[in-house]
Amino acid sequence: MRGVAILGSTGSIGCSTLAVLRRHPERFRLVALTGGANRSRLAEQVREWQPAYAALAADDENGTSCLLEAVRQPGVDIVVNAVVGFAGLEATLAALRAGKRVALANKESLVVAGELVERARLEGGGQLVPVDSEHSAILQCLAERPAAVSRIILTASGGPFREWPADRVVAATVDQALNHPTWRMGAKITVDSATLANKALEVIEGHFLFGVPYQSIEVVVHPQSVVHGLVEFEDGSVLAQVGFPSMELPILYALGYPERLPDAGVRRFDPVAAGALTFEPVRAEVFRAFPLGVAAGRAGGTAPAVFNAANEVAVARFLDGRLPFGRIAEVIEAVLGRHRIEPVRDLESVKAADRWARAAAEKEVG
Repeated sequence: MRGVAILGSTGSIGCSTLAVLRRHPERFRLVALTGGANRSRLAEQVREWQPAYAALAADDENGTSCLLEAVRQPGVDIVVNAVVGFAGLEATLAALRAGKRVALANKESLVVAGELVERARLEGGGQLVPVDSEHSAILQCLAERPAAVSRIILTASGGPFREWPADRVVAATVDQALNHPTWRMGAKITVDSATLANKALEVIEGHFLFGVPYQSIEVVVHPQSVVHGLVEFEDGSVLAQVGFPSMELPILYALGYPERLPDAGVRRFDPVAAGALTFEPVRAEVFRAFPLGVAAGRAGGTAPAVFNAANEVAVARFLDGRLPFGRIAEVIEAVLGRHRIEPVRDLESVKAADRWARAAAEKEVG
C-alpha cells in the first residue's frame, strides 16, 4: 500500500489519476489533494476520498506553499505532479529531495530547471517517472534494455490546425484552438498542442529524462495518436509503444513502475479498430513555437525557462482575447531575442529568468 499525493487533482490528469486509484484500492492510498481554482470539484473529491490534507491553490497566497505541504504529508510515497506550468517546479524539487517518486505530468519542471531537478534526484534519492504519454512510451521501450539508443522519436497529433494553410492558422479563434481532435485536456496544454509549443517542451523534457542529445530526438506528426513514441537502437531495430489515446495507461504505469499492474479499466488495443496509421513531418515554418522551443533547449541555461514563461503569458493572453493566435510565436520570439542567457545556478536564477520573461512578454503583448 503506497501513499499518493495528487497536485492538480481537479484537472484532467488529476481526475484520470483518481479513476486509476479507484480500481486499485489494495495498492494505493490517497493522502493529499491540491486543486487549482475548481472549488466545487475539489470539494467533491474530498468528500469521496477523505484525504489527510486538501487545499486549493487559488486560496494560497504564495501559490506553491500548499503544494509543498501536500508533498510533505506523512505517508506520501508517490507525488503525482499534474500542476500546469512553472508553478509545479518547487514541488518536484521538494519531492525528489525527500526521496519520493514523482509521477511527472508537469513537464515544465524539467524544461525550466532540468539540471536542478537532476541534482535534487541525486541528492535525495527520489525517482522520476514520466506521465506524459510520449515519454511513458519511450520509458516502456527502454525498460530493461541496454542504453544502446541511437534515436528517440516523439509523436505529435498535429493539433486542430494540422492541415490548415498558414494564413488561416494565424487567425484561429479560441474555440477552434481548444477543439483538439484526439485528446481532452486543459485549456493551456490544448493551446500548446495547437501551436506545437507542447512538443518543443517535450523535446526538452526528453533530453533530460533519458540523457539523449538533442540531435538524437525527432518529432513526427501522427494524427491518429495511437503510436506514442519510438526508440531506435544502434543496430537499427525500432521499438514502439501503441495504444488508444488515454492518459490512464501512462498514469497506471507511473504509479506501478517498474511493475505492470493488471487493469480491466484500460481500453485494450485493437489493431483493426485502429485502422490506418500515418506519419507526417512537422510544418515548422507554420508552427513557429516548435522550432523556437527546441532552439531554446539547445541553447540551454535560462533560455528554456524564458521560452516557457513567454509562452505561458502569450497563451493566457490568447485565451482572454488580448492576443491573436498568430502572435503567440511572435511574442515568444521577441522575448527570446531580448534575453541574455545565463547559467542555471540555483532556483533563484530560474525564478529571476521566469520573472523577467513574464514582464517582457506582457510588454510585448501591449
